[in-house]
Amino acid sequence: MTANLLDYDLDGLAAFCERLGEKRFRATQLFRWIHQKGAAQFDDMTDLAKSLREKLKTTAHIQAPPVISQHISTDGTIKWLFDVGGGNAIETVFIPEDYRGTLCVSSQAGCAVGCRFCSTGHQGFSRNLTAAEIIGQLWFAEHFLRKHLGVDERVISNVVMMGMGEPLQNYLPVVQSLRVMLDDHGYGLSRRRVTVSTSGVVLKIDRLGQDCPVALAVSLHAPNDALRDNLVPLNRTYPLDELMQACQRYLQFAPRDFITFEYCMLDGVNDTPAHAEELVQLLKSHGKQGWCKLNLIPFNPFPVSGLKRSSHSVVVAFAKVLMDAGIITTVRKTRGDDIDAACGQLAGDVQDRTAVGKRIAKQRTFSLVPVFDTQPQTLKVPGT
Repeated sequence: MTANLLDYDLDGLAAFCERLGEKRFRATQLFRWIHQKGAAQFDDMTDLAKSLREKLKTTAHIQAPPVISQHISTDGTIKWLFDVGGGNAIETVFIPEDYRGTLCVSSQAGCAVGCRFCSTGHQGFSRNLTAAEIIGQLWFAEHFLRKHLGVDERVISNVVMMGMGEPLQNYLPVVQSLRVMLDDHGYGLSRRRVTVSTSGVVLKIDRLGQDCPVALAVSLHAPNDALRDNLVPLNRTYPLDELMQACQRYLQFAPRDFITFEYCMLDGVNDTPAHAEELVQLLKSHGKQGWCKLNLIPFNPFPVSGLKRSSHSVVVAFAKVLMDAGIITTVRKTRGDDIDAACGQLAGDVQDRTAVGKRIAKQRTFSLVPVFDTQPQTLKVPGT
């Protein structure tokens, strides 16, 4: 079996080239062709020696997960469904805005954390993704968008590990992918523009601070342990005090001087003024003014959750309590909810297709649907 070169960061690719009898600078050339130019065929890599290209043809390949489907929201958001084999599928979302393009990337097929308000968690856990399957989402999306929009400059300026899965429970492939994103010979993204979102895997938060510190977002969703135990089961392993201390330690290495806390607004569950006051006390007791920011997320309902979205007036009142206490607070704008691409929705389509995929896989007749039929006018290049 040949090696998928998307599985390697630059150091790994250099080691691979050395095994072929090649020098490190060849790995840098190869890395640029793959990630900066989106090349998938070795014959296209014209400044590589023909002898190296022949070696690569017999030892390596470049392959992102195949695309099953593509959906475009009325707001320009794009959702791709990728086939990762065995009847499993993952979702990736591109969110275009005036001055940036953000890609939301999955790290696992399903999720084992099981947060009550997240449809991915209700889907269950299938497996961890490989580094090639993680970075392959960015590789495909970036170069598809450039071709689709007819531009040469970078389209994706921000990456958030907020798709399917808990990134820090798939640690090594995630960190390897982050290094490719940050590498100047790869995508050259700023550490400030790459965000890992975690439900609170304390030991791995500490390790990430040492290995590859990027922006950190923590799925909080409750101001006390009793409520958070119910909403985010991982809290039973890493309670709030331990999590807050880990966040403080991370700040020593983080590219930003604050941690972002995500808080999904659930009607009658965690959205009362008393909850807001308790949240203020929690955050103030664990850090100085400005050490964190709150991102309030309108809940995106799905049938089996039994939960409802907080009303706009309740969200505004909750935010006011936080802001009056000096805590920077934003309310996330819902994007892509008409194609089930909004926060917490990445599973409905996957769940249905995964069930179908498992049946078809048994028949060994699985086929992919062509997807390149979108309308260019629905997208805007960041910065234009």
